[in-house]
Amino acid sequence: MNQIIQPTPVRKTTHVKAPPARAFDVFTAGINTWWLKTHSINPTKSPIKEIVLEPYAGGQWMERGEDGSTCQWGKVLVWEPPTRLVLAWQIDAQHRFIPELVTEVEVRFTAEGDGTRVELEHRHLERLGEDGETLRKMVDSPNGWGRLLENFKENVV
Repeated sequence: MNQIIQPTPVRKTTHVKAPPARAFDVFTAGINTWWLKTHSINPTKSPIKEIVLEPYAGGQWMERGEDGSTCQWGKVLVWEPPTRLVLAWQIDAQHRFIPELVTEVEVRFTAEGDGTRVELEHRHLERLGEDGETLRKMVDSPNGWGRLLENFKENVV
């Protein structure tokens, strides 16, 4: 009998010294201020000019290169400012956009003390099959979601 081992979701938490509405705004509308420009999947290899995150459920999540090319990353599944955002991450372990693949990145913004607790969960990695664990290791690596949240925290002022 074959046992299927499901990759555990990647969970990261940080605290920012801003109210939830400000944290949500920086995470979404301000994504260009904190997203690492090295985290690109554009097959043209054009450097990232901007990250597009359309502010509504069903909106696109993509990168636009300096050469004008676009590369889809996923879409907005849930848009509940200022407390919750769920994104479809449609990128496989080889850094390719796969339209039929949907893992989820949920981000919650909760007022706490003098600011906001930001909790990120990247889940449903089992949908990648054998590559699920590979992707989990990538997004949980020192250069993955933890690093991105550090950059985000530095940009919430």
